[in-house]
Amino acid sequence: MSEYTEPVGALMLDVEGLTLNAKEEDLLQRPAVGGVILFSRNYATPDQLKQLVASIRQCKQSLLIAVDQEGGRVQRFREHFLQLPALRQIGLIYEQDAPRGLFTASQCGWAMAAEILHYGLDFSFAPVLDLYNSESRVIKERAFSANGEQVSLLGSAYIDGMHEAGMAATGKHFPGHGSVIADSHVELPRDTRTIGAIRALDFKAFENCITQLDGIMPAHVIYPAVDKVCAGFSSIWLQSILRDELNFDGVIFSDDLSMNAAHTVGRMEQRAELALGAGCDMVLVCNDQAGAIAVADYLEASKHSGSLRLNRMRGKPSVEIANLYQENKWLEACELIKAIPA
Repeated sequence: MSEYTEPVGALMLDVEGLTLNAKEEDLLQRPAVGGVILFSRNYATPDQLKQLVASIRQCKQSLLIAVDQEGGRVQRFREHFLQLPALRQIGLIYEQDAPRGLFTASQCGWAMAAEILHYGLDFSFAPVLDLYNSESRVIKERAFSANGEQVSLLGSAYIDGMHEAGMAATGKHFPGHGSVIADSHVELPRDTRTIGAIRALDFKAFENCITQLDGIMPAHVIYPAVDKVCAGFSSIWLQSILRDELNFDGVIFSDDLSMNAAHTVGRMEQRAELALGAGCDMVLVCNDQAGAIAVADYLEASKHSGSLRLNRMRGKPSVEIANLYQENKWLEACELIKAIPA
């Protein structure tokens, strides 16, 4: 792909269907818009997906195109795609055979990334670095393990696989969403533990993988021992801890500002202002076109310059895309993944 040297707009939004409509084409060309995230409703067939990606790039070549293709219940493209296991399944393999578990994590990361890049997208928001908790309403089997050291090792292997394919990795949900029960899509979770307890458990995976990560997505969770606002709106979490203490220089994405957990801080443009002010490089506004337009209006009125960092998230396929499905490595990865219990 071409090298981009201009800042990328700070807004990532979604589109309604399998093709773009005229209003979306206009919206994607706005200066504030830097990215598009695709969902299951945007996919019907491989050819349709390629055409949609091409039409998005025709609107603005520099747009980042992303998806949540974690595996398990969070896999947006399914039919005609490799059926990826939930990360917990990889963790269970590790608990029986550590070397095999690490190899499986690497292969899954590579195969997921190679397939997504094959269709012209830039990245998947992966991997989840939260801790497994059977009571969690939102994380649960999306996580590798309840053990922070195992999450670190498996997450590192998964990221290595993504990087080998040419995809940037985004760890989520900093500093850890797995230990709370509530689902931030529908309510505002609060993690009332001490900072020491958070650092000793959930925080470890992010800390241990920090030098490998290209991006991080903070949690829509309040940690009262640290700050009175969600991590994604907190300069303490994003600046003092993530940037200054951990020396993280990669991209910070907000989680979706349409989620109920974000509603407590005001209108959509206020949420965007708080997230960007706390240290996010890009804000996501999904399933709310009016909200996305309001954020674009705010960003352009305030002359927000966007972020050069976001160019690091561009896909750089390391395999000749046209030959991907003939690669022995691809066939081997498919056989390994198909053998993992659902």
